[in-house]
Amino acid sequence: MDSTQQQAQHHLQNTFKLDAFRPGQQDVINTLLEGRSALAIFPTGGGKSLCYQLPALMLDGLTLVVSPLIALMKDQVDALNALGVPAARLDSSRTGEEVQAIYQSMDRGELKLLYVAPERLANERFLTRLSRLNISMMAVDEAHCVSEWGHNFRPDYLKLAQLAQTLNAGRVLALTATATPKVSEQICANFGIASQDHIQTGFYRSNLQIGVTPCTSDQRQQRLLELLNSRPAEPSIIYVTLQKTALQVSDFLNRQGYKAKPYHAGLKDEERSATQEAFMSGETPIVVATIAFGMGIDKSDIRAVYHYNLPKSLENYMQEIGRAGRDGDDSRCQLLACRDDLTVLENFTYGDTPDPESLAELVRWLCAQPAHFDLSTYELSQQFDVRPLVLNTLLTYLELEGVLASTAPFYTEYKLALAVPENELLARFDPDRAAFLQQLFATGKAGRTWLTLKPRDAAEQLGEPQPRIIKALNYLEQQNLLNMKVAGLRQGYRLNQVPEDMDDLIDRMRQQFRVREERDIDRLQTVCDWAQSTGCLQQPLMQYFGETLGQPCGRCSGCLGQTHELPPRHSQPVDGDIVREVMDEQHEALGQPRQLARCLCGITSPKASRAKLSRHKRFGALAEAPFTEVLAACERLKS
Repeated sequence: MDSTQQQAQHHLQNTFKLDAFRPGQQDVINTLLEGRSALAIFPTGGGKSLCYQLPALMLDGLTLVVSPLIALMKDQVDALNALGVPAARLDSSRTGEEVQAIYQSMDRGELKLLYVAPERLANERFLTRLSRLNISMMAVDEAHCVSEWGHNFRPDYLKLAQLAQTLNAGRVLALTATATPKVSEQICANFGIASQDHIQTGFYRSNLQIGVTPCTSDQRQQRLLELLNSRPAEPSIIYVTLQKTALQVSDFLNRQGYKAKPYHAGLKDEERSATQEAFMSGETPIVVATIAFGMGIDKSDIRAVYHYNLPKSLENYMQEIGRAGRDGDDSRCQLLACRDDLTVLENFTYGDTPDPESLAELVRWLCAQPAHFDLSTYELSQQFDVRPLVLNTLLTYLELEGVLASTAPFYTEYKLALAVPENELLARFDPDRAAFLQQLFATGKAGRTWLTLKPRDAAEQLGEPQPRIIKALNYLEQQNLLNMKVAGLRQGYRLNQVPEDMDDLIDRMRQQFRVREERDIDRLQTVCDWAQSTGCLQQPLMQYFGETLGQPCGRCSGCLGQTHELPPRHSQPVDGDIVREVMDEQHEALGQPRQLARCLCGITSPKASRAKLSRHKRFGALAEAPFTEVLAACERLKS
């Protein structure tokens, strides 16, 4: 064993208190220590985090970990600190004092791992700090978000590959638990990962007994109760699609004598945190949750995962059942398969597609901007009634087309609080710099505690470039001469090339969103097709992820002789009187057929939310009717 491997083995046993590497971990770690980038596809609970935590201790410099999951960041940083590993996280929950303390640790070179959300990498001040550091490795968790072919594409992720180059990161580790062959190929292409450094341990887990229970929506609660009654009380997650379903099912189970709590994004932070802690401690054995729950939850003895509703995709299903049985003991994963769920899931997909008129107006507005311009995602989403995520996706598409190029994000407002008296601060600089700073402070508006300064206005008043002003403020903050808060985030863009045929560009953008819509709808149908499989359920599931299971698992409901024929789909008929009633009210926010259809199907949009239409008595009145049929009715009555 060479010295590098000896050192890795030492950290494994003495720092992380583990006896041996899990499958695939040593291959990934060796690749990174040899200076190459890698893609690690391990099942949920397969030990992905050690693949960057251990080499981070052996590399000079800082390992930057990009993750969208605040719960995961908190748990991992707490665990690393308990082991004596210098790690920190920057997320929306940190106070200003905590952020400053982390910055100082970064500057002193004390940190080995820093966890950040991808959104923080749009912060110009933060990137300036990072650019001064030695970034030995960038670890990208949930790397399938890079791929448009993935089930959870995030525009922020497309920029990570370029950022890794800009920061001169020594190597990149892309990690995911769910990637089809096509997604893996795109991840490797984006990050320049060689095919031999794509390390995959296999999705099949023999300790998970998966099953499908076909049912109608009326039968579902009773079927769930029968499944729970057939086993002793045990830690279980029940996944649902809607927040109201989480409340209904948890109430039902509590009435039946089970201890269950709901978990969804609509709860207050402290309620979600209390539910999570009660589940982790065993006080509450059952959590009824939307997909917001489970990401980054490190509980090894979850004995059952029930899908009360259909998952959005097989990728989601695989990720969610992967939370069961991480201790290697037998665990049950049951899907209550009801075709009626397709309506709500499809409606969310259709509702995310921007209406053609808004999309065309937005593209024309962007292409009519000057050579250098900036925008607020929030303001633009309100103006054109496009959700922020959809807007960011469009901007990314236009960047990929070469129409736009993003420049630096910046803040329009800075609030300053001097840490020392102004005359003492100015005395630290030569006369020219001191005069500049004195004039800069004079452009601000003094409050009781904070001096509010707008860099753009200050630049005009002083005849100085705005970057000089921002650089000066950042320097003063780094020297602990002032405390600073920022607000009014805007993203800068450069207009590269306006196509001669604007209509053709708009058509291509519409096609991009149509393709995304069709792809997501196809994923839903793939779930139904798989749920109706004859014979072994594990074999077609593994095949979807590019693997071959040589023989039937012998444990799933198909192998045990159960049939999986799903009952026919029933959906709500479209009531034309309801459509006409809301249309006749002539709400400005519902002027287009798609806007009206979204409201009737219970799907919010920026303009409808601002007009408080989610409180309208008819909001969601047709939520169980197919969106395509509601949209067709709106278009007929509008014409």
